[in-house]
Amino acid sequence: MTLIYRLLIAIVLVFTLWNLFEEDSIKNQATAALVVIPLVLRLLMIK
Repeated sequence: MTLIYRLLIAIVLVFTLWNLFEEDSIKNQATAALVVIPLVLRLLMIK
């Protein structure tokens, strides 16, 4: 079950990072960067 959870988080993280680098607006890049931080922490199982 944990493996599936980590896989889903990794997929969301990849798409968020892709959006971060493809986005032209600084506001949207900052929002994506703020979303990446909790996703990385969850992927590493750090609370």
